[in-house]
Amino acid sequence: MTVRLPDLYLIRHGQTAWNDQGRLQGRLDSPLTDLGHAQAAALRSLVCGLPAQRLSSPMGRAVQTARILFGDNSFATDVRLAEIDVGDFSGRLLADLRAEMPQAFVGPPHAWYDRTPNGERLAGLAGRLSEFLAELPGPAIIVTHGMALAMLCSLATGQPLHRVHAVCQRQDVLHVVRWGSHRLVAPRDAGAGQDAPSALEGRPAGG
Repeated sequence: MTVRLPDLYLIRHGQTAWNDQGRLQGRLDSPLTDLGHAQAAALRSLVCGLPAQRLSSPMGRAVQTARILFGDNSFATDVRLAEIDVGDFSGRLLADLRAEMPQAFVGPPHAWYDRTPNGERLAGLAGRLSEFLAELPGPAIIVTHGMALAMLCSLATGQPLHRVHAVCQRQDVLHVVRWGSHRLVAPRDAGAGQDAPSALEGRPAGG
């Protein structure tokens, strides 16, 4: 995207039972684990007080994370923030799929999303998230999913998807996208006074 976007504060949902098992979720769902609850709770201090709208994917694991993260504050859901649909791979163990059809996983780590039988393609994900970003009226705290978060970062920074994919899978950090740059803020950084909400509000991302 070439237009200047509002500040984005992106969070991947906390670890789920299927994340822990290595099972693909896509448009299916599983509940947060104890670790997932702790991850969401630890990030609460990073977004509390930020002057931004609160948004979430409508999928159960994202909504569960958002409720922990936002506490008594309301938030809206947007279906365009849902995870990419992995079609017939949904509910399958990734290790089993790699063993059964290794040819589907050749190439960059995200390339297999375009090879999922009956799944959504990366172009479809990019299209709906580009529309979402174009309609954002101002800064936003967004709870979403691994592949959706990576695509948001790619679109907002202009970086190729393969450059941002791996780091965007993290569930224990706040992803700050501002002025075309992307950086990670961990709860321990905020505790050290490096990234309190007031600092996040006006400081350029980068480095």
